[in-house]
Amino acid sequence: MIPQASSLEEIRQRRRRFVNHLYGLHAKLESGRQYQSAEARRDLALLRRSLAGGRQEADAYAVVFPYDPPIEEQQAWLLVAGLFALHPQPRPRTSPGPSGAQRPPSRSIGVSMRRLVERRSSAERRFLQLLGVDRTALPHYLRQAVQLLHTENIPLDYDRLLDDVVILMSEHHDPERAHRVRLTWARDFHRQLRQTPANAPVAPTA
Repeated sequence: MIPQASSLEEIRQRRRRFVNHLYGLHAKLESGRQYQSAEARRDLALLRRSLAGGRQEADAYAVVFPYDPPIEEQQAWLLVAGLFALHPQPRPRTSPGPSGAQRPPSRSIGVSMRRLVERRSSAERRFLQLLGVDRTALPHYLRQAVQLLHTENIPLDYDRLLDDVVILMSEHHDPERAHRVRLTWARDFHRQLRQTPANAPVAPTA
């Protein structure tokens, strides 16, 4: 069943709060404060272990479930939390949206994989495999892709990734919506990257 517009917006807000928490773990990790760093390392270790599934998945419940994922999205939230723990990073910098409000740019994993292939051409095969897998195999191939992104320190938009993974892993699978997600990943991968404020070099400050 597809949620009504009002409930869908509420669900999106829950997703944003959850992903904010994940980015917050990275901030704590880099805070230089001993207690906060240790707490973040512990939670990230729990989330990484949860990717093994089975009993290890239960380790992540205390981190994920306080943010109240919809029942049909639980597996997607757990997966994205584990992926974040493999490749923790700060929230992307904001840029002005159409309304003038500051918001992070929304970028699919296709953009990140394009940057990866520019450094490692062999990664293109991994990306093509990722585009073709079904919802059962998706966690395995996403994990491989994120590990490669981590080795090259290439950023990934976890807000966008969660939105996409929710669609791809939905229990009420909608082939058309899933196909649109994969087409977007492929389009972003093949489209020539343009220099934007979000990926432009940071100008030195006075």
